[in-house]
Amino acid sequence: MATNSTSTTVCPAPMKATSNGSFQGESPLDFALPLAILQICFVVALTRVLAFLLRPLRQPRVIAEIIGGVLLGPSALGRNQKFLHTVFPAKSMTVLDTLANIGLLYFLFLVGLELDLRSIRRTGSKALAIALAGISLPFVLGIGTSFALRSTISKGVPHAPFLVFMGVAMSITAFPVLARILAELKLLTTDIGRIAMSAAAVNDVAAWILLALAIALSGSNSSPLISVWVLLSGAAFVLFAIFFLKPALALMARRSPEGEPIKELYICITLSLVLAAGFVTDVIGIHALFGAFVVGIVVPKDGSFARVLIEKIEDLVSGLLLPLYFASSGLKTNVATISGGLSWGLLVLVICTACLGKILGTTTISMLFKVPFREALTLGFLMNTKGLVELIVLNIGKDRKVLNDQTFAIMVMMALFTTFITTPIVTAVYKPARKGAPYKHRTVHRKDPETDLRMLACFHSTRNIPTLINLIESSRGIRKGGRLFIYAMHLMELSERSSAISMVHKARINGLPFWNNKREDKDQMVIAFEAYGQLSSVIVRPMTAISSLDNIHEDICTSAHQKRVAMVLLPFHKHQRLDGAMESLGGSFHAVNERVLRHAPCSVGILVDRGLGGTTQVLASEVSFKIVVPFFGGRDDREALAYGMRMAEHPGIMLTVVKFVVPSGKPLRHGHVPSVGISANKMMENKKTLEEADKSDSHDDRVQEVEDDLILSDFVSACSNKESMLYEERKVESKGEVVEALKALNKFNLFLVGRMPPMARLVERSDCPELGPVGSFLASSDFSTTASIIVVQQYSPNANLQPLVQEQANNGDSYIEVPDTPMAKV
Repeated sequence: MATNSTSTTVCPAPMKATSNGSFQGESPLDFALPLAILQICFVVALTRVLAFLLRPLRQPRVIAEIIGGVLLGPSALGRNQKFLHTVFPAKSMTVLDTLANIGLLYFLFLVGLELDLRSIRRTGSKALAIALAGISLPFVLGIGTSFALRSTISKGVPHAPFLVFMGVAMSITAFPVLARILAELKLLTTDIGRIAMSAAAVNDVAAWILLALAIALSGSNSSPLISVWVLLSGAAFVLFAIFFLKPALALMARRSPEGEPIKELYICITLSLVLAAGFVTDVIGIHALFGAFVVGIVVPKDGSFARVLIEKIEDLVSGLLLPLYFASSGLKTNVATISGGLSWGLLVLVICTACLGKILGTTTISMLFKVPFREALTLGFLMNTKGLVELIVLNIGKDRKVLNDQTFAIMVMMALFTTFITTPIVTAVYKPARKGAPYKHRTVHRKDPETDLRMLACFHSTRNIPTLINLIESSRGIRKGGRLFIYAMHLMELSERSSAISMVHKARINGLPFWNNKREDKDQMVIAFEAYGQLSSVIVRPMTAISSLDNIHEDICTSAHQKRVAMVLLPFHKHQRLDGAMESLGGSFHAVNERVLRHAPCSVGILVDRGLGGTTQVLASEVSFKIVVPFFGGRDDREALAYGMRMAEHPGIMLTVVKFVVPSGKPLRHGHVPSVGISANKMMENKKTLEEADKSDSHDDRVQEVEDDLILSDFVSACSNKESMLYEERKVESKGEVVEALKALNKFNLFLVGRMPPMARLVERSDCPELGPVGSFLASSDFSTTASIIVVQQYSPNANLQPLVQEQANNGDSYIEVPDTPMAKV
């Protein structure tokens, strides 16, 4: 019998799930589970390294994931056939694609959870027109580009599906990626951010409808009747979700009250519904992702049900499974297919057409609605953001044989380029100026002590809350004329999580942090401050700032200016361990404090927390703290003393001021003290000559001495009327005597010390220049394990050279009101 050997096809044997181990002579890479584990670890590690490298460029993580996927494919690492056949063999791609699509299924469910149809219905005519312009013009231009591609590199592809896929790919705006970029640039709830988000939400819904149309048209059956049945069945599924799934999900949400754990059964039912909906839409012939997205849309957004769903699945999906989709997409992308003048010319054509359609259409319509040109252009670049949804469209098109390898690579590069340029161009084109009215009381030390005192107290975690509340209680005073206003700001780092983006959208207004008391999903950390405010005479306003640690200082400083506070209280970047040693929270928190010192519109205090009052809030009747102010002289020491005098009004506070007196001719101010923020070097600030600087310094020293004597005389006169205030002087002749004198004071509960007194550094090495010479010594583990410290820097209108808020006088008046401090000059 003759056999035709040329027609014989050998299929690879299916992979078993697990191996018996290398000791049994089996390679784990020949089995599905260990190979999938290796692939996940490799992909996640690569994308995270790329995200870290791209962080200085402020790029969203999706850029790193797209680049990582391309690098794994035949464009880079995949050129090594040994690597490709070992880590990503062809027989493993079914398992990899399945895991990737399950992750993608739940990610689209999360995207649907973030989209609130009520906000889309409330979209104004401006945002709706911008959205339609941002869809229609790129769609038309995409269809035009498809003719050029079909006549050159895409010959033979189905005509109608190719037109629709190209139009959809050109007109998409990535809603999740845009939200991340807006949050990073602090534009999420500015006017331009709200318009962009509303338009992107409309765009997202329209894109999924068009994608369903494209999928229906791209079926293997050439009969148009099949496409009609697919579309009608898809519409029937949407109606079923609205009228049956939505009430069922709403019932589970109503039975999940705020503050109580969600039943595991409800979570299981919802996650199973996502899979079931994906199965139904896949049976229909649209795509499983469409069903997951619809379920996310119909889940009730009020209450804690949606928030708990996000918390349950976002880390697993976004952190582990979703990068696999980018790897799967990258393995199909071969940039090497873009070769020759024709291919590169088509790439330029596609990029220019995509940018032109989005930017021109959005900018033109925006200007018709009286949006200024710069903001309209910014909107155009924002709406040009691509991302994951773009890759979904392209991958579906490639799987359905609508896009060939070369067209697919060109479109992936277009998506990568347009998203990459968004952040730098928006930063260059549109930098909204933060404007505010000038205010008077920027320091605690002021001419009229009977005025209100406003403070902004920042905290990172629950660890800081007891000490802050005890400190606030100690600061409230007893005077009738001067109330205490406290703005308690919870500092949260902006992450890549969907819930973080959602919270930013809720917790900002006009680009500034705020807290809405009507919100049901309150931050648990601010409840303690709300309770304290209700039980005391202090007016407490909790706030939340959610930003990248690289620029969260902007939220702190602009909020301080908006609230007209006299002092910003910052947590030290180190916390005390159980053994008494100080442990750093990271260099990013350290840099935040340094930036606030440099840009703050008021005085700043850095709190080194060693458990003032213990780990719980002390009752007002039980407050009993001993506070000491080591006084060397200078504006920072005067500010610390002024704050101490305010605290001494509390009946439970004992305040002691220790003035360090130096014999004539033996100054303690020698050696170089690194400074952060306001510099004590007048020569560098004012760029004077050396002779002028010497004259200025000698005059300034005399003025400082006069001001020191004035506040000390006020304190001494107050001591005669209050037994809780003590004053003493200690003569010191060397740095060693200062150290010994300070060590003798380590039984006090709290130290108030100026940041830059006329004193040399007391420790040989310090990684905390923001604490100054004395504060660095007091904060060291060698000094004390029980005494908390507040290092105070007084605001100086002459030295704040980099304000974040542009002040404008009211009614067009050119007069700028300066802080009410003894040294202020108009």
